[in-house]
Amino acid sequence: QVQLVDSGGGLVQAGGSLRVSCTASGRTFSVYVMGWFRQAPGKEREFVAAISRTGSSTSYADSVKGRFTISRDNAKNTVYLQMNSLKPEDTAVYYCAARSGVTTNSVPNSYNYWGQGTQVTVSS
Repeated sequence: QVQLVDSGGGLVQAGGSLRVSCTASGRTFSVYVMGWFRQAPGKEREFVAAISRTGSSTSYADSVKGRFTISRDNAKNTVYLQMNSLKPEDTAVYYCAARSGVTTNSVPNSYNYWGQGTQVTVSS
């Protein structure tokens, strides 16, 4: 089992940047594929990005490709989401998630563990 704590959210103007982090405790962090999801009010939770266990493979939603970067530091048990060129439509609660497996995956139900979420608000 692994526990995930999300942090780093906040308020930023459109065009700005923000980095959110997720720190894990419990079982060895490096055995998990990690993902970031987000959920805006009245909308379903949607995939943002995922990274393989070693960090050698990443995947992104089309809406964030070229603007967001996912990375991980297994020595620090932490996964990051660097968000650049933020838009008001990026406003949401951002959640990190962990799944047992080898490949990245965009389906929320394939992830076993979730952080508590961190609010990101982008003003226009």
